[in-house]
Amino acid sequence: MVGSRGQVPKENAVRRNKHESATEISTEAQPGRELPRGLGITTSGAKRFWKTWAESPQSATWIETDWLELEITTKLVDALYQGDLKLAGEIRQRVAKWGATNEDRARLRMKLEKPEEAPEGPSEKQLTSFDMDEELYNKLRAV
Repeated sequence: MVGSRGQVPKENAVRRNKHESATEISTEAQPGRELPRGLGITTSGAKRFWKTWAESPQSATWIETDWLELEITTKLVDALYQGDLKLAGEIRQRVAKWGATNEDRARLRMKLEKPEEAPEGPSEKQLTSFDMDEELYNKLRAV
């Protein structure tokens, strides 16, 4: 049967585009590596870049060549933060290969495990927006 937009799917349709080679990555925090002092990184932005990627879920699967790429890219990020803006495109291409964005991870067939949610237990009272507004009002009034 043909619908207004092509064939009507079968009742028990099987997806044919399931990728057996997809990489599943745990979202647990990684210990990462320390930033090598020999790199001479001076900007806090580049240091934060290293820390973010070294502790990323993707880094759990990295081998030595991947860490070398991170060192090179961190040097580029350091130069970017020092004002060399023409490096932005090169940096974007490099981090895309590691799965920096949702789109990059989809293209790389990278699947992040969803963390298990903690069981609901006794916790502090959840503040509503009214409570927060009232708290802000009281603080402003006290000034």
